[in-house]
Amino acid sequence: MLLIAVAAVRISSRSGLPSLLLYLGIGIAMGQDGIGDVSFSDAEMTQVIGYAALVVILAEGGLGTKWKEIKPALPAAAALSLVGVAVSVGVTAAGAHYLVGLDWRPSLIIGAVVSSTDAAAVFSVLRKVPLPARVTGVLEAESGFNDAPVVILVVAFSAAGPVEHWYVLIGEIALELAIGAAIGLAVGWLGSYGLRHVALPASGLYPIAVMAIATVAYAAGAMAHGSGFLAVYLAAMVMGNAKLPHWPATRGFAEGLGWIAQIGMFVLLGLLVTPHELADDVVPALIIGLVLTMVARPLEVLISLLPFRMRWQEQALMSWAGLRGAVPIILATIPMVTGVADSQRIFNIVFVLVVVYTLIQGPTLPWLARKLNLGDDAEAADLGIESAPLERLRGHLLSVSVPKGSRMHGVEVGELRLPKGASVTLVVRDGESFVPGPTTVLRRGDELLVVATDPVRDAAEARLRAIGHGGKLAGWLGSGPETGR
Repeated sequence: MLLIAVAAVRISSRSGLPSLLLYLGIGIAMGQDGIGDVSFSDAEMTQVIGYAALVVILAEGGLGTKWKEIKPALPAAAALSLVGVAVSVGVTAAGAHYLVGLDWRPSLIIGAVVSSTDAAAVFSVLRKVPLPARVTGVLEAESGFNDAPVVILVVAFSAAGPVEHWYVLIGEIALELAIGAAIGLAVGWLGSYGLRHVALPASGLYPIAVMAIATVAYAAGAMAHGSGFLAVYLAAMVMGNAKLPHWPATRGFAEGLGWIAQIGMFVLLGLLVTPHELADDVVPALIIGLVLTMVARPLEVLISLLPFRMRWQEQALMSWAGLRGAVPIILATIPMVTGVADSQRIFNIVFVLVVVYTLIQGPTLPWLARKLNLGDDAEAADLGIESAPLERLRGHLLSVSVPKGSRMHGVEVGELRLPKGASVTLVVRDGESFVPGPTTVLRRGDELLVVATDPVRDAAEARLRAIGHGGKLAGWLGSGPETGR
């Protein structure tokens, strides 16, 4: 199954289809209506495993989130995750009630369930599309933040008794988010401090420790009656921006775990669904999805981002980029576990909605970005820099990739003006490596190996990034090692 799923990633990268659809297809093919004839109907186990997988996916996404990109986007992402979710739930529930004829309770549950954008889907698609940093930052932060209020709403609507006071529910959401944020930031800072100051006996222990710390953040947040999902995302983001030892190995390990979590979660969800029972719910799912995609999502983006004066092109792209994935399907198992009437129909509607509209939105997102002139190649031209510590030598090895569009192209090694204690020791070009001289001209596609001592490591990286954005005159143009621009 893992080998087939890995092959499916290759197919999805060529076709533009989100890999989650192929994983769901594998699960359906293994199910009782498929060739595997596996009978599986345990919604509670699916929910538990789905939550565990989501913790890993959020941790991997947080580790890969750049603070400098997400920092300006935090207010807008918070507005989308709170005000936007409220607007989306109300509009979608109204559409389900008045257009499809569902009772208010299942309508509200569906509205809440599908108001969560999926972190796995958003991370996998957006990182392939060269968008402006502000747009990417808002969408990534929103997908990491909005799981928390949505989970609270789904649990409240699925409870045995009715929700009596809306302001009490809002207060509970605010409190859980505050507790989760505080715990996540604290655990992330403590974990980063410990990993930087405690030398582990083997480099392979650092990735394990990072993922364990992220899981501790989720557990601590949940036990404190806060948002564990927000806690794990923030803890991972803090560690991902803390320049931890052996970071490339840690990042690769987390990415591998993230893929396994996605594969397992989507395949399990595919097993849970019974395809022959979906036929009666296809039309209601299409109607509700149309309301969500064409009315609720654009309206929540418009209202939430009104104070931030974002261009209409950016708002249009964000409206279309509200990708759903496994998270809504997992949340749809909550009413099944709590015994809500019509819970199987809720699950079927959500499943069809996610599959159909992900199939439409995912592949068309790059096309829409180009049509809106938001395919920002300059944002994709930032240098790829990875660092590995040389602990005994008190230094660092910086592996630098010069991408297409970087202004480091055409710059001589001597013109980099790296701080004293840093030097370019090797260049790899067209598969061949050589030791550069001061007059060696760098080209796009080059891989550089830079050695830097501990005191100048940060200044060397800042200088390299400044050259990548500003060219050889970066120091005289107001961007240099001091600013990191």
